[in-house]
Amino acid sequence: MQSLTVDFNSIIDLTDEQFYQLCQKNQNLRFERNSTGEIIIMPPVGGESSNRNAGLTAQLWIWNQKYNLGVVFDASGGFKLPNGADRSPDACWVKLDKWNNLTSEQKTKFLPIAPDFLIELLSPSDSLKKTQEKMQEYIKNGVRLGWSINRKNRQVEVYRVGKEVEVLDNPDSLNGEDVLPGFLLDLEMIW
Repeated sequence: MQSLTVDFNSIIDLTDEQFYQLCQKNQNLRFERNSTGEIIIMPPVGGESSNRNAGLTAQLWIWNQKYNLGVVFDASGGFKLPNGADRSPDACWVKLDKWNNLTSEQKTKFLPIAPDFLIELLSPSDSLKKTQEKMQEYIKNGVRLGWSINRKNRQVEVYRVGKEVEVLDNPDSLNGEDVLPGFLLDLEMIW
């Protein structure tokens, strides 16, 4: 099942709070909202994709526990990007000082910031083109490093601020560079 994009703008202009409540009341679905206000309804992923997502988040979590440089989020976390889009990366990380600058209330809703780092794992229902567009959107909105992992083609697209996208064929691991010092993502279990 593919994701579905719905434009309710001619009927209703959902506030951030209304969109948040829509997501809370329909937790069996994943919603995102693009910068024009269109709602993207994404089906739940299958067992393999869910398992791989858990593995990505776990590796990131374990690294962060060791270095304590930020806060880790899984695919259920929402982020309100500066361009107005509401997105939920499969796994992501926010620097500690950025997290600490949020109010207690901001921490309970969709975070009004862009993650510093994120991973998108393409599931069988994901469009490569739409994922690439989303990755570019992330970088334009303040993400410093992003990885798009395509298990089917065993490729990783690496997105960095101010640089061309780097495509890696069948890498064994990925290095967190200066954004995540000391982080090495083992891809053996992901492939």
